[in-house]
Amino acid sequence: MTSATVGPPVRTTTVRRVRPRDAGRMRALRLEMLADSPLAFLETVAEAAARPHAEYAARVAAVSTGTGAAQFVADPGGRFVGHAGGIAAPGEPAVTVVYAVYLTPAWRGSGLLADLVEAVAAWSRECGRPELMLEVVVGNDRAYRAYQRLGFTDTGVRVPHPRLPALHELQMRRRA
Repeated sequence: MTSATVGPPVRTTTVRRVRPRDAGRMRALRLEMLADSPLAFLETVAEAAARPHAEYAARVAAVSTGTGAAQFVADPGGRFVGHAGGIAAPGEPAVTVVYAVYLTPAWRGSGLLADLVEAVAAWSRECGRPELMLEVVVGNDRAYRAYQRLGFTDTGVRVPHPRLPALHELQMRRRA
């Protein structure tokens, strides 16, 4: 009789741009994001929960096409498990700002972060913006190291956190 070590089940997901019909699943993921990582995002769970479905639907529709802003999700066929957005940087026509990057805790370390960032990078290149920029809360070493592994480098620029003035964010950049 032989024994075999059985590893965790293989999980698959598709990374794709959001679609207008994704509003409900995007709302659920947004609330999860805010509850899990409140310092990383620019609104509170209460603010997001109070927003009507029609507003979520309008926001999702606005980023589902075009070159100004886009959002990408990791879709395993049920609840979304990851998200990354990109938006043209004001005043820097060659730069896309990567924002609202999130992975459900069970999917962290799976390689899905690279897939989400690459989706934003591919879209950025298609839009003629060859550089990516993002900001990380100073002290969020896990995120900082993850972005370093994806080729981002610390620019040395520090900016105040947009909602919590006692905190600062550091800027990282890489080629799209």
